[in-house]
Amino acid sequence: MSKWAKAATLTTFTDRRCGADRPTIGPNAIIQLIAAARALGLEREIRSIFTLAGEGAWLLTPPAAMVDEQRVIRVHHAVHAVLTPFEASRLLTDAGVRTADYLLANRIPRPVQAMFRIMPRPVGGKVLSAAIRSHAWTFAGSGRFRVIPGPPVTFEIVGNPFCDGYQSIGPACVWHLAVFERLFMALISPDIRAGETACVAAGDPCCRFELPYRVRRYEDRIKSTSAVT
Repeated sequence: MSKWAKAATLTTFTDRRCGADRPTIGPNAIIQLIAAARALGLEREIRSIFTLAGEGAWLLTPPAAMVDEQRVIRVHHAVHAVLTPFEASRLLTDAGVRTADYLLANRIPRPVQAMFRIMPRPVGGKVLSAAIRSHAWTFAGSGRFRVIPGPPVTFEIVGNPFCDGYQSIGPACVWHLAVFERLFMALISPDIRAGETACVAAGDPCCRFELPYRVRRYEDRIKSTSAVT
């Protein structure tokens, strides 16, 4: 067995699964949303969001364990009801990035992160995808998650509960997209950009996220270098 094949057998995330009778979502879907709103100066708006969702108590005492998915979904739907599309996208993106950063700081051991940085990209993408799939219960709840190997690596959530009762003219799973992109940028390549190419909220059969191993164009690298200098 090669060293990369052995690496693929590692459990990348520290497992904190909790038993539950109903589908649940990880508490960072709420904790990081609150943190992002406050960082963006949306204190009044976040109070309106949580009040509308009937979860105002979480602003004083955020959840510390897995949460009934319906409670999380009510809050995320309230984000769209209270904020403009631009504000909602900005808030959910920031919350998704913060969620991924929490995983990097607390759930993915440093030695494993170092291993990712020396792996060939395709192998690293497969290992990370397998780890995300094995922990899909933390963000997909009752949805069915699957990975289509790439590149581009493709994730699909069939029956995504975040889209239950919500309609959009385009892809709406901004929080999920930000989590996936941030993890791949941090562990596989900073050049990776993710895209949601289908969404249940827009009438598609599943929510689909693609993560191509994108290499920046020469012009982009020049602009990046100029900005630093």
